[in-house]
Amino acid sequence: MSRNPRIGIRALAMLSVLLLCAANAVAADDAALEAVRAKVSAMFDSIEPQHVNNSPVDGWFTVQKGTVVAYISDDGRYLLQGDLIDLDHQVNLSEQSRTNARRDLVAGLDDDDAILFSPADIKHSVTIFTDVDCTYCRKLHAEIDEYMSNGIEVRYVLYPRNGPASRAWTTSEEVWCAKNRNEALTAAKLGRGFDTSACDASVVSQHYVLGQEIGLSGTPAIVLEDGTLIGGYLPPAALSQRLQQEFAE
Repeated sequence: MSRNPRIGIRALAMLSVLLLCAANAVAADDAALEAVRAKVSAMFDSIEPQHVNNSPVDGWFTVQKGTVVAYISDDGRYLLQGDLIDLDHQVNLSEQSRTNARRDLVAGLDDDDAILFSPADIKHSVTIFTDVDCTYCRKLHAEIDEYMSNGIEVRYVLYPRNGPASRAWTTSEEVWCAKNRNEALTAAKLGRGFDTSACDASVVSQHYVLGQEIGLSGTPAIVLEDGTLIGGYLPPAALSQRLQQEFAE
């Protein structure tokens, strides 16, 4: 069978046109993204160009810093704050983005910068933001041995909810500067005194900033390794069951 050379030439020409159109579309999208990045970073001091990226929806970009997520139209005119939900797949895309951000933020925290209560056989590890004066934080810590008996390692992050001027902030710094931080934290939660000394306690400020980036609304706040946030107290058995389910999934 003979081939018509004109068909091959036409196909090549059509392919070239399609590739050129695609390249132009990508260039236009890149230009729009850079323009929106410049506009948003100029308007908001806390937003930098890299915080603006493509979104799952055509015509919109995602603005995200930590767990704060918003959407902006590709012409830079409209800003939308709220959850973006994929109805076909029943997925909250905004919460998914926040979860991923929490996972990365917690993963970036070294164990040396936390107060660890670790069982001999670690099955799961959770990061818990705690306030030494918080009632439910104290209730949770009173059961720390039960969490560990379930194979749960607790990485405590000091988060005095009322900020730097509070007594809890001072106590948190004293806990961090104690020779034995685990014993000092336990004593603080029981309202007892403990030995401490002067040291660089700037880690408390770092913990506080981390909590704000994660988007805490209260304490205790439990962050799982995948970034899932559990707001409030959860009994040892319930947390163990939740972790088993997460791990199975």
